[in-house]
Amino acid sequence: MIPGDLTADQVSFFAILIVAFALLITEKLRNDIVAILIVLSLYLTGLLSQKEAVAGFSSEPALVVGGIFVLSAALHQTGVSDAIGRGIGRLAGSTLTRAIAVIMPSVAVLSAFTHHLTTTAVMLPVTMKLAREREIPPSKLLMPLSFAASLGTTITIIGAPAFLIASGVLQESGSPGLSIFSIAPIGIVLSVVGTLFILLAGRFILPARRGTEDALNRYQLTEYFTEVKVLEGSPFVGKTVADLEADSRYDFTVVSWLRGGRPHYHRSSELNAGDVLLVRAAPEQIIAFRQESGVALNPVEQYGEDLPPADGQAEEAGDELIQAVVAPQSDFVGRTIAEIDFRRRFGVIVVSLWRSEGWLQQELARIRLRAGDVLVLQGNEDQISRIEQDRAVLMMLPFQGEHRARRKAPLAAAIMALTVAAAAVDVLMAVLAGALAMVLSGCLTPRQAYRSIDGRIVVFIAGAIPLGAAMKSSGSSDLLAGWMQDVVGGWNQFFVLFVLFWIVAVLTQFMSDAATTALFAPVAVALAQALGASPTAFVVTVAMASVAALLTPIGHHGNLLIYGPGGYRFADFVRVGAPMTLLVSLIVVVMAPLLWQ
Repeated sequence: MIPGDLTADQVSFFAILIVAFALLITEKLRNDIVAILIVLSLYLTGLLSQKEAVAGFSSEPALVVGGIFVLSAALHQTGVSDAIGRGIGRLAGSTLTRAIAVIMPSVAVLSAFTHHLTTTAVMLPVTMKLAREREIPPSKLLMPLSFAASLGTTITIIGAPAFLIASGVLQESGSPGLSIFSIAPIGIVLSVVGTLFILLAGRFILPARRGTEDALNRYQLTEYFTEVKVLEGSPFVGKTVADLEADSRYDFTVVSWLRGGRPHYHRSSELNAGDVLLVRAAPEQIIAFRQESGVALNPVEQYGEDLPPADGQAEEAGDELIQAVVAPQSDFVGRTIAEIDFRRRFGVIVVSLWRSEGWLQQELARIRLRAGDVLVLQGNEDQISRIEQDRAVLMMLPFQGEHRARRKAPLAAAIMALTVAAAAVDVLMAVLAGALAMVLSGCLTPRQAYRSIDGRIVVFIAGAIPLGAAMKSSGSSDLLAGWMQDVVGGWNQFFVLFVLFWIVAVLTQFMSDAATTALFAPVAVALAQALGASPTAFVVTVAMASVAALLTPIGHHGNLLIYGPGGYRFADFVRVGAPMTLLVSLIVVVMAPLLWQ
């Protein structure tokens, strides 16, 4: 069949495909907007009915991806991800060889069960710190980290949307779908071979650059100075400062200690009710101090009852906190917080303070402010508006802290383990049940759960799925498969899969794994059927090529995340990623037909 033989439906489909492809590559519009345009275009041109066009929004891939976001967020909020990251950092040792040998397999396993971008973001500051302390160029570790995150997604079908879409296409074609671990043999081999490649060859072609520390500062929790009062019945009572700082459930450092309003210098003695700890704490820990029983932020404990009530009740504890930056030359500079008397002047309470330089170790009320100091204030909307209009304030910023239920870490880990086990029977129901269990058990709040879901990705997947359905219904997939069969019809299956892999691997540098899989999986099914081969082997090859985005920094969000911190150049990814992609392609096209004959 030649282009002149195209039907009206096929012309409409290819027109929509070309425009969508152009928009995705040029990024003139957001991906989710493009997805909505695809849905509308497929309906308006009559390629799909209304029900078929919006079917992606209720599809298994879209729902599973949303659930995975919630599960990943729960592991982050409870500190499980951070604990794993720190553990990996400790095991990495002091040499480049050991660091790569530990980081890559560990990251691959994490990415098999959580979103790969979350894994990369969690491991980025850990790896940067490791590189700095061991005097290893960050560029020697960060690219292996990102590549391992990509390869790890090939171990389970919940690791990347591509495999969920591939499973759906197979089911629509009459073939069995993919079970959660059906691709594990390939994924495990890819992760092991990828690690060996970096250890034996990649380490010598990776650049040796220092990169930047910007990303480390971006993802590291900034510490604030605040006062914490120990209340009657507090779990702090009877413990020493060393006990508290060693407890993984807490994230603060005790700077000083007041008992009866006077400094207490015996850090080895046990805490009593009424003691006030001067601490440096992460934003999440400040929220925890406000929510957990037995402790309270001392400024709120002292003055909170005198404040007018807030207008309504905040849904999250951090919602009524705001940050104010002290302006240069303001009347705040050089005066103590007590002298300014924020409670009387503005009706707000200063609950903590951040300073870029200098060590704070005296009571908040006695601290003399400097230009650039950031005050964390508690108050209602009217009170915040009052201080916002004062010229002493340079700008107002939202407080970025969220409550992290670190005590729920064992529970979150158990829920995740049960979810993975149940997914062997039914992926969708297991993921939805796991996400619900995380919320009901308090591992994260409903609001945190909704905020964790990247709606743009979910909508994009929902829009990409009908594209594959329209390709099939319009006969375009059979058409493309026929053209490919004319070219490769007499070839060995190995070479057919090899060419298919590299076509997808190149295109996925410019499109998401979900889009490329949705586009080429129907073609793969038709091609396999025309050649009398296993559709599963062909579709899995397409999905594997879609997620193995190692050729360029733009093919994978994780690559973009480490691009600046590693000091990389575009050519670095081509130099290391091209031979690695070749290895991946050879393994996939050999193993896929063996697993699915």
